[in-house]
Amino acid sequence: MRLIVGTILILVCVFGGYSAMGGHLEVLWQPFEAVIILGAAMGAFVIGNTGPVLKQSLKVFGTLLKGPKYNKAAYVELLGLQFSIFKLIQSKGVLALEPHIENPEGSSIFTQFPTFMKDHHAVEFMCDYLRMVTLGTRVVHEMEALMDEELETHHQEQERLVSAIQGLADGTPALGIVAAVLGVIKTMGSISEPPEVLGHMIGGALVGTFLGVFVAYGFFGPMAQSLKNTFEAESKYLLSIKIGLLAHMSGNAPSIAIEFARKSLMSEVRPTFAEIEEATANLPAPA
Repeated sequence: MRLIVGTILILVCVFGGYSAMGGHLEVLWQPFEAVIILGAAMGAFVIGNTGPVLKQSLKVFGTLLKGPKYNKAAYVELLGLQFSIFKLIQSKGVLALEPHIENPEGSSIFTQFPTFMKDHHAVEFMCDYLRMVTLGTRVVHEMEALMDEELETHHQEQERLVSAIQGLADGTPALGIVAAVLGVIKTMGSISEPPEVLGHMIGGALVGTFLGVFVAYGFFGPMAQSLKNTFEAESKYLLSIKIGLLAHMSGNAPSIAIEFARKSLMSEVRPTFAEIEEATANLPAPA
C-alpha cells in the first residue's frame, strides 16, 4: 500500500505540477531517452552484482509491496513458542527437545505456531542452536558469538540487495546526462533547422537529464531505503530468538527468558507483558 500511495503521489505532484504551470506533457514522452537510461542502468546492475543478488532482486517488488513479514501477533506466537520450549526443558530436561528439533514438521510443539513454521530460516536457526544445547553447549558467550556471526552474515546477504538498488539510484542521474548529451549531439546534426525545431529537439534532449534524476530520487533511492527498513525490522525476529535462548542458557526461568526476548522488539510490534502472560497461560503443557 505504501508503495502504491507513494508512487501515485510522486506522479501526480511532478507531472500534475508541470502540467498546471503550462507545460506540455507530450514533450516529456521520449521513449528512446528512457531506453538509453533504463537499459544502461539495468546493464550496469547485471554487471555489478552476483547471480544470487540478481535472483534476489526478482522478488524486490513483492518485498516492497508486503513490507515487514512480522506483526505483533507473529511476535506473540514466537514468544509463546520459546516459552513452550523452555518450559519443556525445565520440566523434562534438555534431551526431551531432540524429537522436536530433529523433525520440527512433526513436532507437537512447533506445529502449534504456524507463522513461525512458514519461515524456513527461522526454523533452521532455532533448531540448530537448540541442537547445540542438547549436545552440551553451556558457555553463553561462545554461543552468543556464534549467533552474532550468523546474524551478521544474514544481514550482509540482505544488505547486498539494498546496496545494489542504491547503486541504481546513484548511477541513474549520470546516465540521464549521457542520454542528454546524445540528444544534444543529434541536435547539432540539425543545426540548420529553424529555431522552433531546434528548441523542440533540445527540449527532448534535456528530458534525459530530467528522467535520470526523477527515476533515481523518486523511485530507486526510496526503494533502497524501504528495503533497508524492511530487512532491519525482520532481523528483530531472529534477534529475539537469540536473546531468549541466551537468557534461558543463563539460568533464567521461562517467563523471564521470554521477557528478555520481548524487550528486544521494536515498540510498534512489541506485545505488552500482559499480552504475553495471557498468551502463555493458554498454551497446552509441552510434551
